[in-house]
Amino acid sequence: MSQTVDRALSILPLLAEGPADLGQVAERLGVHKSTALRLLRTLHEHGLVYRQSDQRYRLGARLFALAQEAMESLDVREIAHPHLVRLNEAVGHTVHLAVHEENEVLYIDKVDSRYPVRMYSRVGKPVALTVAAVAKLLLADLPEPERRALAERLDYPLYTARSTPNAAAFLRELEKVREQGWATDLGGHEESINCVAAPIRGADGRVVAAMSVSAPNVVVTADELLALLPQVRRTADAISGEYSGRTPVKDPTP
Repeated sequence: MSQTVDRALSILPLLAEGPADLGQVAERLGVHKSTALRLLRTLHEHGLVYRQSDQRYRLGARLFALAQEAMESLDVREIAHPHLVRLNEAVGHTVHLAVHEENEVLYIDKVDSRYPVRMYSRVGKPVALTVAAVAKLLLADLPEPERRALAERLDYPLYTARSTPNAAAFLRELEKVREQGWATDLGGHEESINCVAAPIRGADGRVVAAMSVSAPNVVVTADELLALLPQVRRTADAISGEYSGRTPVKDPTP
């Protein structure tokens, strides 16, 4: 039975490359045409493949509906949390997860630093859009017209001397973030706090969330925090892989 399921599932990536006829499916699976036909018929009955008028098979509409339902049911926080905890255990600093919702960027998860000096950020609290590293990543992924419109209507409070001063500077920063694939806040919101962040992407490559590591400069310098960027990016990539389905999750059962 497991071999039959494995063969049936192997048909789907083949058809994702484009329509294929019975002979091509049988050849790819290494089975007789009669076996391939039984598998295709079963998948067809469930709407996962569709037989065209030219007798070739393609992916069925039901498969796309299931994929959409699965994406809508995914909870990025649930997937990300174990990764955030492991990163926190490795580096010791505060780790955040944020999303963009209804014109705000909100923290949806936080793992506190092991050090006595703590950050006052809270889950559910909006971040400072014009300076926060996670906000830069999420807003940089917006289509260019949306980025420009947003930049023009934002206020630019000068929290510190390093805060983003105006729309033109903000747009330049977002473009830089798009090009390099990560973001920083080095004393832009609070002079004593530095932050590095990386994007979490969905199956379509769009940024669905952003994660960051933050620390006060009495604990580590900005350069020391920047040195953690490869770990932050690896963690974000691991979350992205699991969230988008590119990285199989191991079955915990024996």
